[in-house]
Amino acid sequence: MDFDLDEQQQMIRKMAREFAEKEIKPVAGEFDEKASFPSEIIEKLGELGFMGMMVPEEYGGAAMDCVSYAIAVEEISRADASTGVTMSVTNSLACQPILDYGNEEQKKKYLPDLAQGKTLGAYSLTEPEAGSDAGNIQTTAVLDGDHYVVNGTKIFVTNGGKADIIVLFAATNKEAKTKGISTFIVEKGMPGFKAGKKEDKMGMRASDTSELVFEDCRVPKENLLGKEGAGFKIALATLDGGRIGIAAQAVGIGQACLEASIAYSKEREQFGRTICKFQAIQWILANMATDIEAARLLTYRTAHLKEKGERFTMAAAQAKLFASEAAVRAAINAVQVHGGYGYMKEYDVERYFRDSKLTEIYEGTSEVQRLVIAASLLR
Repeated sequence: MDFDLDEQQQMIRKMAREFAEKEIKPVAGEFDEKASFPSEIIEKLGELGFMGMMVPEEYGGAAMDCVSYAIAVEEISRADASTGVTMSVTNSLACQPILDYGNEEQKKKYLPDLAQGKTLGAYSLTEPEAGSDAGNIQTTAVLDGDHYVVNGTKIFVTNGGKADIIVLFAATNKEAKTKGISTFIVEKGMPGFKAGKKEDKMGMRASDTSELVFEDCRVPKENLLGKEGAGFKIALATLDGGRIGIAAQAVGIGQACLEASIAYSKEREQFGRTICKFQAIQWILANMATDIEAARLLTYRTAHLKEKGERFTMAAAQAKLFASEAAVRAAINAVQVHGGYGYMKEYDVERYFRDSKLTEIYEGTSEVQRLVIAASLLR
């Protein structure tokens, strides 16, 4: 086993970290406070090739490996998790299903602009009655001549209000349940489609999370992604890859918590010495560092399995489960190390604390990850 990053992966880490330190970290708190979307930063990420990292060059992408992608998401999320998830969703939940299941015409039409950050992507599965029970989709798509007529409401859509391209899941045959779900590529501006309310969230406030509303939305028949009835399989397979991005995001949040805690503990004095001299603080830092490194290795291993073309469903669930819970532990401990200051918005750890919780919820809750892991073990 080789745990060393190759030259390209090291270059990606350096490039992503330098960009994050210079362009994102100084403004992350302001974007969070105002719940404003960092459009200019996303455009710059596109120019750097970070919005379509695993898309082949022939479709306008950077043609990077999945480990490089995980590294980039980690480094961007270390500065701002909201920017990290915006980047992650376009890469893994918009570009990837089009790359994996799209025909040549769909790939040439949609991937270049997504990969270069000229358009933004979203993935729309969740509904009021279909959260963890993703098969209980109520949104319908009925074939009418050369179009599917889509009706329904989607919720909690990351990038939803800003996205130009939406990978949408709808029931084409409700009686068939999960075998009657299909996938569509929906474009902003299609008649009958609009973004609904933007959610006011506890954390990840600079990430756009919105409702999507479809009222007799006419989607061209050629925008069916994959075969009719294959949507549920596409959804689950896409989420496997998406969980690599969320695990990497959680690692980035955890790393930021650790670095902030180390720096503060070296400066803060109590009882005549810096608090890093106290064993209680040292043990907190040691546990944080160990947690984060274990999460990083699980994440990189999963990305490596995906890159090799091996089955990685259980590995992705394990990485996402462990990394997200490690990030929450790191955030709680970072606030504790900072004491009363950790509860104040002027310190970044307060934002990390709020941001970390969502990693345990979206793209499959921790409970769902445990179900996935158990099903893999018992198969």
